[in-house]
Formats: sequence, structure tokens, C-alpha cells
Amino acid sequence: VDCTVTSRFAHTVMTSVALNRANTSQEIFFDVELPKTAFITNFSMEIEGQVYVGEVKEKEKAKQQYEKAVSSGQTAGLVKASGRKMEKFSVSVNVAASSNVTFILTYEELLQRKMGKYEILTRVKPKEPVQEFKIVADIYEPQGIAFVDAHATFLSNDLLPLVEKTVTDKKAHISFSPTLEQQRKCPGCDGTLIDGDFLINYDVNRAQSLGDIQVVNGYFVHFFAPPDLPRVPKNVVFVIDKSGSMGGRKIAQTREALLAILNDIHEEDHFGFVEFDDKIVPWKESLSKATTENVAEAIAYVKRIVDVGGTDINAAVLKGVDMLIKDKQANRLPERSVDMIILLTDGMPNSGESHLPKIQENVRSAIGGNMSLYCLGFGNNVDYAFLDVMSKQNNGVARRIYEASDAALQLQGFYDEVASPLLSEVDLRYPDNTVEFVTTNHFSQLFNGSEIVVAGRLADNDLDNFLVEVYGQGVRRGTRQIWGVSTSLKAPNVDLVVSKDRSLTVTLKDSVKFVILLHKVWKKHPYHQDYLGFYTLDTHLLSPSVHGLLGQFYHGIDYEVTDLRPGEVLEKPDATMFVKGHQLNVTRGWQRDFRRDVKNGENIPCWFIHNNGTGLIDGDERDYIVSGLFKTV
Repeated sequence: VDCTVTSRFAHTVMTSVALNRANTSQEIFFDVELPKTAFITNFSMEIEGQVYVGEVKEKEKAKQQYEKAVSSGQTAGLVKASGRKMEKFSVSVNVAASSNVTFILTYEELLQRKMGKYEILTRVKPKEPVQEFKIVADIYEPQGIAFVDAHATFLSNDLLPLVEKTVTDKKAHISFSPTLEQQRKCPGCDGTLIDGDFLINYDVNRAQSLGDIQVVNGYFVHFFAPPDLPRVPKNVVFVIDKSGSMGGRKIAQTREALLAILNDIHEEDHFGFVEFDDKIVPWKESLSKATTENVAEAIAYVKRIVDVGGTDINAAVLKGVDMLIKDKQANRLPERSVDMIILLTDGMPNSGESHLPKIQENVRSAIGGNMSLYCLGFGNNVDYAFLDVMSKQNNGVARRIYEASDAALQLQGFYDEVASPLLSEVDLRYPDNTVEFVTTNHFSQLFNGSEIVVAGRLADNDLDNFLVEVYGQGVRRGTRQIWGVSTSLKAPNVDLVVSKDRSLTVTLKDSVKFVILLHKVWKKHPYHQDYLGFYTLDTHLLSPSVHGLLGQFYHGIDYEVTDLRPGEVLEKPDATMFVKGHQLNVTRGWQRDFRRDVKNGENIPCWFIHNNGTGLIDGDERDYIVSGLFKTV
């Protein structure tokens, strides 16, 4: 598994090689799980030297074509939901005896920041020890990396030291590569310890209040997560379903989650409870401030919640709305505060108003855009689509709570995500004459530990800077106090130009140009292979501090060549070069210069340094070798 992350965007390539050791053909399966927020960009198979590239389709079309392909005996794969966070991709192919097949799956994902960190989740279930098992991740964040943590659900004390991590200012490299024997559950047995999730969490440095803007080739992306905003007090009413279907473990886990939430509630917050089945029973008619005494009283109340009766969602939510409105009107709640309702239910309304669109209409009308509604659907019998729509209509989100031993942790985790609102009604604005297109740039809420991401296309590729305005309410809705600021951010502009002659030109705005060429070598050459040539133009524009295999020569070096003498080849004489305090044996030769003619180049005389440049380059040649073209180590 090879994952490369650049500016929160993850590109993952999963490669699996399987060998059919039998003396007859067999069907080989490739089953992997990937995050629900990821999307597949490529799938290919290599069988006996022949590469078969898959065609990626939108889900509904893919399902229809999958069924048709399978019925006609063709190879096809399909993505299906698999648990809470993952989707499963499955494909099978018939492989001849003693042949192997290579599966290559590529998927991409914009990492979402939650609770102050990004998460790269890789699920690995090889089912048996693997000859060569490797997980590698390389992270590059221009803002700088604040921290990186790597762990796995299957790590034992023996496997833990095998997780290697290297972190510099802007880059991180993580690898995990246990040997065949280290993977086994016991010496000589076929069982494997590798079974679960490999997780990498990290965050970036945040110095600017308006976030970070990156511009590449006429497009920009804006990351907004201000680090210095004060927490806004909240007023929350918990609307709890205690109908008969919530009996047993569900109601017990609900009590457990509410007790944990009460123990962590902030003293500036106000809270209330509304229990409902076919009757609506508020704990108190008004919200209570989270004092030590009120929290202790609420804890005793929560412990007594039991399941009975039917389900009247409509009346229960409206009761919570009414409590918040009346307390606001009576000035019992802080002026600078945010109002929210958290509904927890496991089923369909079967008491009172039961027509779903009517319930949504009633709730939306009562809330009137003045508070947020968050809906938690417990289990598989709930109408999640109904809750999802109702939440989005009222500036909130819905979340499915899975029936499992950790349901209480799921409930508490969701509350932790929304427990610290920083801004509401956030608008990120860009000048109309500067930006041609932007993704969604209005967000109902920004919570502590999360991040807003907006991308767009610039109207002018030569733009050096542009104005960004961010507005958001950090106080109660309906007031005229607005949190807003504007600034001018200068972002580096990079242009990429791809030519038909296999060349790529990279131009840093008003600065140096790089040309990358694909050099084709005679196919029957005994040892040379096709290679990429990296050429730098306008090197005088680079800083004197630039250093690297090429950069160390950008500003010239002092050298002297003497003692010209015959070499092994008549037309290539040898000589002695004095450079950097070393005396080197060098050979005269010719090389192509592509600066003027990027297609054909022109021959120029040069001196070849032997022994991998020893004595000419700083350090050792191994200092400049990386494991991949876009890797750092």
C-alpha cells in the first residue's frame, strides 16, 4: 500500500500479487476495503504480461453493467458499503495453473479534519502471511506539520517497533513492513496478525487567521481553520427516544453516553432534556446552567431513564424548540451563545403526527433558522433519510449510530465533534473579477478542530495575489455583531505545460523554469533504460541557498582541468580536474543540451566525472537517491 498525501489530498495505490500454485486454473479474488469518502480512479490487472485496465463507472451505472458483465462471464468489480467508515471493492478473475495475477487499485480522497487532526485509514486483511507486505505513506504539507502519529488495531508489542516514522518541517514518511515470520500468529502456523486498520493521524501548523491558500496552474484551494477564535457557549436540548424499541442495550448505552457528556459539559453551557415515547416529558421546563449542582441533579435524572410506549418525534422536537425560544425571550440564556437540539431515536414515528414531510415542515417552521438540529439514528430500523433531510433543513447534520458494544462511544464522539462551535453562517468571499468558479463557499457552522475547504478556478493565471474576505457570526443569530476580516494573500503561482514531444515545462511565477523530458533509449540496449531528464532554466533567479544534486551547481564552481592525455577511446581523452580540494580523473565526452531545442537538443562538449561524481558532488551519491520520483527518502 503506497499512499502519497499533498495538501490534505491522499493518493493511494494498493498492489496485490497472487500466484496460482495449483496445476489447474483457479478463480482468484481481490477484496479490499477503502474509506467511504474516497473514490476509485483506476483499477488494472496484469496477467501473463498482459495489462487489463478497468473502466470506472458512476455507482448506479456500474451496478447495472456489473450484473450484465458477470452474467456473460466477463470480469467485473463492484463497490459496496462495508460497515461504518468503509466500502468494499471485490473482483475475481480466472488464472491459469502456475500463473500469477497483479491487481492494482488506485483511489483518492480529500482528508477531512475532525477533532483537530486528519486521518489516513488503511484497512488490511490479507488472511494469511504475505511474502512481501508493506505500507508506506509520504505526507507533504506546505504549511508545516504539527504532529504525526501512526498506530494500528492489530499491533502487538513485537510489531510496534516495526512502524518507522520520519518527520521534518513539511514532510513525513511512515512505513510498516513486517517479514513473513513476523506476520505469523505463531511460529510455522498459517494465521496472520495483520488484520485490521492501520491509522495515521496528523495536523498542520496554522499561523494565519484566514487560513492557507495554495495556487497551482490557474486553480486555488483555500483551507480555513482559524486557531485563535474563542469558544462560544452553547444551549443544548437533548431529545431522547425512550420508546419500547429502545429497550435493553440501546437505552443503557444512551444513559452511559449522556452521563459521559454531562461529566464533560462546560460550565458556561446550558442544557435540558426532553424524554419522549407517546408522551412528552421534559426534565425541566427551562434549560439549566451547567453548575456542579445542576449537573449532579441531571446525572441522577439520566440514570432513571427507562424505555416505554410509542414514538412521537414531532411533538418531542417541537417541545425542545419551544424551551429554547422561551428561555431566549426571557433572557435566561447568554447573549453570546449558540442554540442546538440533539435528537436521538431508533425508529419511525408511530404516535401523534406520523407523516414525515409534515414533521419536517413543522420543525423547520418552528426553528425558523434560529438554531441547529442534529439527528442521531440508532440502529438499522430508523428512517435515516428522513433524519438526514430534517437535519440539513435546520443547519445540522445526521449520523447513524451502529448497534454495537461501542455505541455509547459513538454517541459521545458525535457530541464531542459539535460541542465547541466557533462560528456560524460562515461565508468565504472572493472577488468576482478574480475567480471564475468556486465550490461551496457558505457553511452553516464551523466547529473547533474541523476545517472548511473551498476550491476554485482563477480568471487570470498571471495573478500574483487576490483579496479574500471571511465573514462569520461568533454570537447569537439575529444580532448584527459579525466576525469578519479581509486580507490580501500572495500565493506562489506554478504553471504546468505539457508538450506533445514528451516534455513537461514547470514555471514558477516570474521565476525559474524547469523542463522534464522523457528520453527513449534503444529497446535492445544491453543495460540503459528510458529515463527522465530534469533541466533547469534561468538558474540565476534561484536563491544562493538552493542545494541538491543540481542546485549545488546553479551558481557555478571553481575548477581547473590539466594534463590532457589519451583515454580508453580515441575520441574521448582523459584529463585531471582540480575541484573542491580534490584531484579527479575525468573523461572528455559529448552530451545533448535541450535548453534551446527541447525536442532534438544539440551536442555540447563536457567532462564526465567517474565513480558517481565522487569528489565533485557534496557528500555521497546515496544522499541524493530516493525510493520513488515523488518521495523524500
